[in-house]
Amino acid sequence: MSFPDRKEDQVRRMLEGPHPVLPPDLAGRAAGRGQRLLRRRRTARTVGWAVLLAAVVAFTVWAAVVHPWAGPPADTTPPLEGW
Repeated sequence: MSFPDRKEDQVRRMLEGPHPVLPPDLAGRAAGRGQRLLRRRRTARTVGWAVLLAAVVAFTVWAAVVHPWAGPPADTTPPLEGW
């Protein structure tokens, strides 16, 4: 024998009960908000890619000018041995 689930009964009562009145322009406001969120997200993504591209270009120019992979020049010459 199973007992009735209290939460299930509450959900059923909420679904059957009187529903609140919604504003008539709710769908339009929700759609507008969704469009704004998508536009912000798209703009943020575009700005992020632009910053990343600028960083890559700046690093490439710096590396081409400075040559960080080359060792530092020697300050003194090595001693001559075996002459």
